[in-house]
Amino acid sequence: MDLPFAAAVLLLEAAAQDDSVDDAELDTIQAILVRRFDLDPEGARTLLATAGKRQAESAQLLRFTRAVKDGMDEAGREQLIEWLWEVIYADGTEHAREANLMRRIAGLIYVEDAVSGAARKRVRRRLGLED
Repeated sequence: MDLPFAAAVLLLEAAAQDDSVDDAELDTIQAILVRRFDLDPEGARTLLATAGKRQAESAQLLRFTRAVKDGMDEAGREQLIEWLWEVIYADGTEHAREANLMRRIAGLIYVEDAVSGAARKRVRRRLGLED
């Protein structure tokens, strides 16, 4: 499976956990895809549209997390966790289902809870959402 596609599906899944995907979340995901996977904005939008269809059809994250686990080194997987937190906080709020999803994804891609927690804190600090 294509790594940018798998990452896009997981990022969209994080955005959808609060039952809505808003423009801020989509903009955040698109910016991540452009930065990390060297896509132009149009390519990122096309990838998002395709990934959105797949994400809506499938409740199974395993094949997407497996692609990430197999296709990214440890630093890349940790970066993905930070991106997921960016998407979650794009609307300024963390919902319980989003936190649950993060624990599941982190476990499936072999990122320790402490590393995910540190990424969460960095994102909150960067976005001015410090506790």
